[in-house]
This record gives sequence, C-alpha cells and structure tokens, in this order.
Amino acid sequence: MQILIIGGTSFLGRAAAEQALAAGHDVATFNRGRTGPDVPGVRALRGDRERPEDLAQLSGARFDAVIDTCGFVPRVVGRSVAALRDAAAHYVYVSSISAVASWPGSPALDGEPGRPCPADAGPDDGDYGVLKAGCERAVTEVFGDRSTVVRAGLILGPRENVGRLIWWLRRMSRGGEVLAPGDPDQPMQLVDARDLALFMTNAAQQRVSGTFNATGPRGNTTMGAWLAAAATVTGSAAQLTWVDDAFLVEHDVGVWQELPLWMPRGQDGDHVWDAQTAAAEAAGLHTRPVEDTVRDTWAWMAEHGEQGEDAQGRIGGNGIDPEKEARLLAAWHTR
Repeated sequence: MQILIIGGTSFLGRAAAEQALAAGHDVATFNRGRTGPDVPGVRALRGDRERPEDLAQLSGARFDAVIDTCGFVPRVVGRSVAALRDAAAHYVYVSSISAVASWPGSPALDGEPGRPCPADAGPDDGDYGVLKAGCERAVTEVFGDRSTVVRAGLILGPRENVGRLIWWLRRMSRGGEVLAPGDPDQPMQLVDARDLALFMTNAAQQRVSGTFNATGPRGNTTMGAWLAAAATVTGSAAQLTWVDDAFLVEHDVGVWQELPLWMPRGQDGDHVWDAQTAAAEAAGLHTRPVEDTVRDTWAWMAEHGEQGEDAQGRIGGNGIDPEKEARLLAAWHTR
C-alpha cells in the first residue's frame, strides 16, 4: 500500500510510520520537519498543512490511505481533506475521546456523537475536545464511509512527547518518599502508542469504516499498579505514600498536571477512565499490558535520553515541585 502520514516524526505519528514500514507498506510523510528526524525508509514531503501552496503537492499524488496524526483545528483539517479528496482512497483521522459529547460526565459509549462544532471552525471556536469533534466532521463530511475516526484515549509509551509517564519514571528514579495521588485501586484505561499505531495501520489497509474509542479496555490497570511498576522498573527505593483526593484538592494541587494522570473523584471527571472499547476491539485493536509500556518507556529513556526537567523538576509542564511535594507529605502525616 501507498500510505501518507500527516505528521510522522514524533510519538504516535512516528510509531505509525514504523508500523507501516514494518508491514511492508510504502510510506510518505508530510510535515514541516521541525519536531524530529524522519523515520528511516519514509519518503519525506515537506510542507505546512496551513499553507495551500504546500498542500497542492499532495493533490496530484495517489495514496491508498492517509493517516492524519496531528489535526487539531477543523478549518485546517478541512483544507487537508479537500486536497486529498481525490488523491486518497481512505482517510484515518486521530481524534480523541475528549470529542465525545457526554464524556467525562458520563461514560464514552461506542458510536456517540461528537461535541457540537462545525467542520470549518477556527482555533478560537472551542476547547480541545470541541475542536477535535469539528475535525472529525471535516473528515467524515468529505470521505464518509471511506474514513476511520480513531478517538484515542490516554496514550503512553516510548518517545512520549507530553511528559506524563516520563515525569513519574524520573520521580521514581530519585527515590525517597513519593506522594501517590488518590486511590491506588482506581481503575484506569491506558493505551500504548505502538498498539494504537498498529490499529490505525490495519484500519487503513482494511479500509475499516466508522468511529472508534481506541484505548485500553476498562480497568486494564489501576493507579497503584502502574505506579508500582514505575517504581520497580527504575530499581529505586521509592516509597509510595497514598494521599486522598480531598486532601489534595484542599491543598490546591493541580489536577492532571501537577500529579500527572490524577483526577479526583466526585467532580465532572468521574468517568474519565470509562470508555467503551468493544467496537475497536472487534475491529482489531489489541493492547499490551500497561506494565510492559512502563518497562519499555524506561528502557527507551535509558538508551536515548528524555525531555529535561525545568527548575521545578517538571517535564513538559507536568509534575509537582519537589518542595511542594515535601510540604504536602509533611502536612499529610501531621493532619
């Protein structure tokens, strides 16, 4: 197959390029060449999807499938779709469970409509989830049943470019007493970028039609299980101290970023780890144990390096200042 990947140099896009090449496909990538080196073996096309003159080089080509890993603004995605309308037989678009209208206040069910957002919306016309829903419409209004919409869950794995798991692994490697947030038995849903990339590549090859929640099955790990795995793989003497949601909220701990992947119960996010995945699994999504993802990410960090910390020990804006962590732990013990 001739596959075009929009993106293709970092994290999920890079994993998709590697998976497609490993399957024997002819892979071209279209990107600005700014976020990372090209995967060896791809045919790199340079361009900015916001520039019509750059997109023009795609309209005259022929592809069996497109995998769009970096579309965030409906108007911009719409231009790419228009340029590829007659050039590609199938379009795989990476959306997000954040696009589901009822989530996270309610579970994300298979086949749910996306949040209200027109296909020509601009960058200031909504938040991340709203705009992702508009991007979905930009794709499906043109490609119809020649499209696969992949509503990705929380993606982790080697080459992660957000810094969530990377921060936790770095924190565990420092050892000592570690503030562990919330309930260790909190069920979660996490997906490895490599598994998601394989699902997308196969969907492109098989021309799978539809919209899918693509993440790990419900409860494929818990907060306690994957944090324990992070402590184990780093070989540190980290000691986890579990601090409950109410205490963390009372002490103004930033949800999601200061303690990555932590969301307190009893808020609008009660169902943040509650997405139905039966349709994606029936269409071929298989996910590895989260402990394997943790182990492989640490191995990649050891071999290739990882994002550096800022002065407060954060990575990519994720992570709690060590002094604040120490203050919170002291207050927890003397409460």
